[in-house]
Formats: sequence, structure tokens, C-alpha cells
Amino acid sequence: MKLPVAAQVYSVREQAEADFGGTMQQLAEMGYDGVELAGLYGKSAGEIRACLDQAGLQAISAHVPMSDFEGDLDKTVQDYKEIGCQYVAIPYLDKERWYGGSRFQDTLDMIAKIAGKCREAGMELLYHNHNFEFEKTAEGGYQLDAFYDAIPAEQLKTELDLCWVKAGGADPVSCLQKYSGRCPIVHVKDFIRKDGEVVLVAVGDGEVGAEKVRRTVGGALLVAAADVTVLFPLVRLIPLLVHDAPAVRAKDYAGEQAHFIIAVGAFSLLA
Repeated sequence: MKLPVAAQVYSVREQAEADFGGTMQQLAEMGYDGVELAGLYGKSAGEIRACLDQAGLQAISAHVPMSDFEGDLDKTVQDYKEIGCQYVAIPYLDKERWYGGSRFQDTLDMIAKIAGKCREAGMELLYHNHNFEFEKTAEGGYQLDAFYDAIPAEQLKTELDLCWVKAGGADPVSCLQKYSGRCPIVHVKDFIRKDGEVVLVAVGDGEVGAEKVRRTVGGALLVAAADVTVLFPLVRLIPLLVHDAPAVRAKDYAGEQAHFIIAVGAFSLLA
């Protein structure tokens, strides 16, 4: 049975900003089943839900900055409940909020409040990492591990971004194994290093180790993501699967190990 595939809206954010409904319709026409949101583009939760319903797409998850929760916790949670999200993920935290930082305890307290509201609304709270969470603490461990060690798993789960895990100096497979059972969604994108900088490439063309990850990920939802707006044709969109896949509908390449693949980065709204 083919598994559903979704698109991370961040990779088409300029198009979504200009015409959210039309962009969702184009994604649906390309064969996607859902999205992971990254902002509401000036629309109400009801308008977002209506656009998704009209396109026949499901909002699997959303990236929601900490500032949105702090600004109006109840409304923010209710908005994403209305949209129909199963998960909401904090996409990053400022350094002062890291383990050992001046706002670390405040952050833990706020996460506990957010997680409680999310549970009441039938959603789970996640955190999405970058490479900087793999800097070392004073005790010698990774910032990411210290962060999760300080928070009960029932309050906060992880949305591991395997590109940034690898770029940060850790092993994606080992990280997936460590957080097995606490990682319902995985971000998958790939990269090479050029002149000391991380350069994103098609999944399977870089350092992440797509095949090893595919065998390890188990029941997580996969999010193949790009951090730049992408306008090139649908080529090797499918995460972790076939290295030389042809340009066809994304859902035809959904993997057997994931519940949901959220694919971003190798598709075009110009096709």
C-alpha cells in the first residue's frame, strides 16, 4: 500500500504568501496528501482550514515559534486545533533558552504550559533542532540531549532534523535510535560541505546517509525539507528511498516504514 506524502509549506513560502489557496491546490494536484505549515500567511485558522479542505489536504503538523505561544497561548493552540494539526513543533530556540542559558528554566516552565494546552486540544508538542543544538555543554554532552533530559517525554517530543544532526557533528542513525519512541516526525534533507559551508542538495546526494536512515526510521512521519524556496522540477523528491528516482508523482514513491512522508524541497509550482 502506498503511504501518503505531504509538503512542508516553508519551501514554497513565497508562493503561499502570494496565493495560499492556489498554492495548496497546486500541491494537491501534484499528488500530495497533506502539509506541514510554517505560518498562516495573514489568514485566520478557519481560512487556512477552508483552503486545505478545498484542496483535499490535511495539516499534519505546523512550525509555531515560541513567541506565538507566549503572545497568546490559548488562541495559538486553538488555531492549530481548528486547522486540524496532529502536531505542533517549536522550530528553534534562542541561545539564551538553551541548557545553561539565562532563560532555560523559564523555557522549561513555558514548554510545560504549552504541552498541557496541546494535550487538552488533542495535539502533541515537538521541538525541531538545527545544528547548533549539537554544541557541547559544560559537562561535555550535546545541548540537544541536555535539553531533552530536562523535560519529560510526555511533555515534549522531538522532530529530529537529520541534516542538521549530521551537520552538527552527530550521527543521524544513532540519534534516531536514541530518541526512538520520542520522535514521531523526522525532517529529512541532505547536504554537502562546500568551502566550509552547508549546501543543501537532493536527498541521497549528500552526507546524511539516506539508505541507513530509511532502514532506521521505523514508524516516524518523515519530512523531507529544504530551508530555501525551491522552484525546480519534481526530481528525487522522495525522501530516503530511491537514489535515482524519476520525476513522477511523489505518492508513488512513499516508503513502507513511515506513516506519513512530508516532502519538501524538490518540487516545483511552475511545472
